[in-house]
Amino acid sequence: MSDSLVYTHLFSWIKDFKELTKFRLAVSVVFSSIAGYLLGVDDLNFGNLILLALGGYAMVGASNAFNQIIEKNLDAKMKRTKNRPIPSGSMSVNVAFAIASLLTVVGLILLFIINPITSMFGAISIFLYVSVYTPLKTMTPLSVFVGAFPGAIPFMLGWVAATGSFGIEAGTLFMIQFFWQFPHFWALGWWLYDDYKEGGFFMLPTGKRDKGTAIQIILYTIWTLIVSVVPVLGVTGDLKLSIVSAVLVFILGLVMLYYAIQLFKNRATKDARQLMLASVSYITLIQIIYVLDKYIRLWL
Repeated sequence: MSDSLVYTHLFSWIKDFKELTKFRLAVSVVFSSIAGYLLGVDDLNFGNLILLALGGYAMVGASNAFNQIIEKNLDAKMKRTKNRPIPSGSMSVNVAFAIASLLTVVGLILLFIINPITSMFGAISIFLYVSVYTPLKTMTPLSVFVGAFPGAIPFMLGWVAATGSFGIEAGTLFMIQFFWQFPHFWALGWWLYDDYKEGGFFMLPTGKRDKGTAIQIILYTIWTLIVSVVPVLGVTGDLKLSIVSAVLVFILGLVMLYYAIQLFKNRATKDARQLMLASVSYITLIQIIYVLDKYIRLWL
């Protein structure tokens, strides 16, 4: 086999692996976990940080791979997913299952090395995502509520990895990302409504792109905003937030709320897309603010 053919096969395999594990989503989840770790740790341990990043990616990648195995026939019906490795035929179900299983084992081991409770939450996350959330997506809009639990674990998981315990601090980080899931996924569900409909997925709370869904998006955006600034009140243990940072987080929340209100007023697909993008920016930026706030206060 020529070198060029080897490189072609290798490139193709890497591309399929990234698609199977949803590389960009997995990296964003790892980012959340690292942010939570930096918030919880007193003495930075780069070894544990690497284990968390690799173990976190493995667990998310496994969840996504199992998800694509289960939904292979539905993925083939939707424009945005029909070219994924399994429905496109570039990867067999058996190979995908082997990869998902290996990632699960490796992920659990790496997280267990950090501490057992981190591994436990990782296992809970993959179980809920694959065994509960995935089947419910074609049955009921409540799937988003169920999916919000594994989706909210990464930010909290970092704190647990750093401290070896679950308390008010980890719970607060969990609640921030939990409430955030709803406007984010409902905006996504609104934006890609027709595609999801082709696959038979129920993503919106009322099942329709209507006033009821838009109102719920606004309400959960408000809850997200409120929970995100709670640490400034000094009621969340070692998880703290300065007034300046709380104001910045609040402003970011208002931006997200603005797009939610625009969606309510116009009920247009473009507004849903803007809200979805704003929600991604929101969760990323507030995690950066939280981490910077902690270390700036330490340096001062």
